[in-house]
Amino acid sequence: MKKKIQVRQARIDDLDAIERIELENFSAEEAIEREILKDHIEKIQTTFLVAECEGQILGYLEGPVRPERYLIDASFTEVEDLSQIERGFISITCLSIAKEAQGLGVGTFLLEAMKEIAMEDGREGINLTCHDYLIPYYEKQGFTNEGLSASQYAGEVWYNLVWENKNLD
Repeated sequence: MKKKIQVRQARIDDLDAIERIELENFSAEEAIEREILKDHIEKIQTTFLVAECEGQILGYLEGPVRPERYLIDASFTEVEDLSQIERGFISITCLSIAKEAQGLGVGTFLLEAMKEIAMEDGREGINLTCHDYLIPYYEKQGFTNEGLSASQYAGEVWYNLVWENKNLD
């Protein structure tokens, strides 16, 4: 029998697992600090998701609702919950999957859940930045590469990827 993965809003008691997954997958420069993750859990009311199976956190996807088409660097460190605004974009600041759950489709599952939220809430879409080697992954998920990002986060080169909600009026 296949185990069921559930997606839900993150809670503060998920913080240890979220931080562990963050540190497994990102360099010290790229990793979001524990206090910032805590702040994101507390402030992001609808778009900080975790995937879990039998009580184990397998991965998470998070980011605030923002009015900009492209992710801004401030979203990594300062969160203002703008989920009350009309339209806007969900700006993904992190998609991270536990090492033991990679390759199982958890990222796709989380992205599909976030797309559902975007459609239910009438968002224009979802945006994120990623390294060049991740562009094909996000394109398979329905995102469009819109070129180099102005992001200076962690001193890296980033690309803007956008998924547009085709169900808007």
